[in-house]
Amino acid sequence: MNYSDYPVEIIERAMTPRGEIQLQRRGKDYEIISNGTFLMATYNGKSERLLVRCALQYVSQPHHVLIGGLGVGFSLQEALIHPRVEQVTVVEIEQKIIAWNKLELADKSGRALEHPKTRLIHADLIEWMEVAEEQFDLICLDIDNGPDWKVFEQNHSLYHENSFCKLHKLLQPGGCITFWSATASPEFAERMKRYFGHVEVLTVEQSRGEPDYIFLSRKLEV
Repeated sequence: MNYSDYPVEIIERAMTPRGEIQLQRRGKDYEIISNGTFLMATYNGKSERLLVRCALQYVSQPHHVLIGGLGVGFSLQEALIHPRVEQVTVVEIEQKIIAWNKLELADKSGRALEHPKTRLIHADLIEWMEVAEEQFDLICLDIDNGPDWKVFEQNHSLYHENSFCKLHKLLQPGGCITFWSATASPEFAERMKRYFGHVEVLTVEQSRGEPDYIFLSRKLEV
């Protein structure tokens, strides 16, 4: 059976400052819906894990990792697996997503939020970047559905040069930054290239529809 063939069981609906968010179950897996638009699910996770794994291969000492967007915890779990990672800071705006990761979704990520190396920040990543002063060896961003398909228009600025400047300051020399996207977005790749230099685009095929995409770039050593 395809996942869409399973009946939907609504677990919880909640109102947030950004509208309605919903957790629902299909068979043994969960989906998160925001304002009627699909955001994420637990039945795959390959691209969410690749978001972190592809960056890890470029950084020899990935001690401190920043993940923007908790999702269902797959990217966080992937970062925690690496033996040289000392701390993973994950920034998530939705309190309900945090709560679901602690309860219904906990086993899907191996209870990643409970890991001693996890540092959770409940905040809007775009606002948090304005005041953050630390630096990270890896920055892995999975916010909204990417640069071209945004559920929340306020996330638009994350994918443009003003945010690139802030992210560049948060990234250690020799560090790696990745963005997840549900669309190919060649214009975004060109914007990244103008700011970061070389950009690598990875694709993850899906059983239905367009592949997921990962955009990767590195900050030059000083």
